[in-house]
Amino acid sequence: MARYIGPKTKIARKFGEPIFGPDKVLSKKNYPPGQHGNTRKRKTSEYGIQLREKQKAKYTYGVLERQFSNLFEKASRTKGITGEVLLQILEARLDNLVFRFGIAPTRSAARQLVSHRHITVDGNVVNIPSYAVKPGQIVGVRERSKSLAVVDNALSGFNHSKYPWLEWDQPSKSGKLLHIPERVDIPENIKEQLIVELYSK
Repeated sequence: MARYIGPKTKIARKFGEPIFGPDKVLSKKNYPPGQHGNTRKRKTSEYGIQLREKQKAKYTYGVLERQFSNLFEKASRTKGITGEVLLQILEARLDNLVFRFGIAPTRSAARQLVSHRHITVDGNVVNIPSYAVKPGQIVGVRERSKSLAVVDNALSGFNHSKYPWLEWDQPSKSGKLLHIPERVDIPENIKEQLIVELYSK
């Protein structure tokens, strides 16, 4: 499956946020990359601001352009506020839930666990990172993968109570999606209305 494999710190510096997780370089150089990143101050157009927000959402959730466009189309056809529905669809992706449950330290690591057949949904192995998990379904670690160091390290000390729409069971290393999260519960710093305005042009 196609995915972004370029320099992540460079992208994080572009947005000024650790969108891929904790970043030591970003904490030292919290300004855009490039020769003039720390000096040049240019006014960004309205279109540029909207495009930047879409790019941030794409990189945050690890979704490429065509896939993101298709998800927006799906959100626009779904009842509700389009921007919020878009984020809710992204949150229900299997790779994102593996990350939210603390099974993997980053979304890219979660995507790898799913692709390598370490993750199950309702007891069945699913190797499609974009699989849409439905409320009530249980996401878990495959029995023979429960001793993986990357899983144990990620789960060690992870606070599972910070996401009220999820329920975690440590002994079985599995969690349930209780319901689709409300916008106020989604912690990502994304201005989804700007994305809607961009696509409505």
